[in-house]
Amino acid sequence: MSHILTEVRDAVGTITIDRRERFNSLDAETARDLRRAGLRMARDFGVRAVVLRGAGGIFCSGADLKEIRNATPSYGDAFKEILEYIHSTISEIRRAAKPFIASVDGIAAAGGFGLAMSCDLVIASDRAAFEWAYAKTGLTGAESSTFMLPRLIGLRRALEMLFLNPRLDAARALEIGLINRVVPAPELDEEVHRIAMQLAAGPVEAFGIAKELLNQAAGMDRLDLHLDRELEQLARIADGAAFAEGLDAFFDKRAPKFGAA
Repeated sequence: MSHILTEVRDAVGTITIDRRERFNSLDAETARDLRRAGLRMARDFGVRAVVLRGAGGIFCSGADLKEIRNATPSYGDAFKEILEYIHSTISEIRRAAKPFIASVDGIAAAGGFGLAMSCDLVIASDRAAFEWAYAKTGLTGAESSTFMLPRLIGLRRALEMLFLNPRLDAARALEIGLINRVVPAPELDEEVHRIAMQLAAGPVEAFGIAKELLNQAAGMDRLDLHLDRELEQLARIADGAAFAEGLDAFFDKRAPKFGAA
C-alpha cells in the first residue's frame, strides 16, 4: 500500500504523505512514490496548483532513520537511495510552471523541513513547528535545506538554525520570513484550499514564467548542483563515527556524545 495519496479537484492537485505511524517519515518506497506523485502533478496541464501536506497533524520528519539503521552495507548508501528520490521531487517543484503550496500542520523537520521550504508558498497552522534537525544525529543537511535557508532568512539566521537547531513555532517562523502565513489549525485545510483555488483560477502560464524569472534571480539554476553536493556530503558523513553515535542516541532517547571520542 502506498503512503502517498493524491487527489485532483477543481484543477487543484493534493499530495498527502500518510505514514503517520512513522511520523510521516520517508522510507525508500514512500520517497519513490512521492517523486512519482510530484512529477505527475507538476506535468499535468489540468492541474493548475498543487498542495503538499502530511496526514494526522504531522507534515514530515524526513528520511526514516529506522530504515537507515537497518540498512546494509552502509548508512550512506541507504541515505542515497532515499534522498535521490526526495531531491528529484524538490527539483521538480522548483521547475514546475505552476504554484506549489506546502500546508504544514505539526512538525516539519530535516527532510520535511527541506520539502516545505522548497515549495513556493508555505501556509502553517498555529501548532506547526520547524526544525533543521540534522545536527542532532551528526549530519550535514540535505533536501535543499542548506540551499534554501540563506535565501529565505539570510546567512546569519541560517547559521543559527544549523548550529543551535532551534525548534521554531509558527509565529517565529513567520516573523523571520521562513513561511507566508499562520492560521488556526482547524482552519488550515480550508484556507489552503481557498488559496490554491485562487491560484488555479489565475493566469497560471504567467505565474509559471514569473516563477522561472524569480528562480533565475535567486540563483535557483544552481539548485541541482547543490542537491548533488548535499547528497555527496551527507552520504559520506553518514558512514562516520559521529552519525553512528547520533543514530544510537536518537533511538536510545539520550543526548549524543559527539566529543567523547
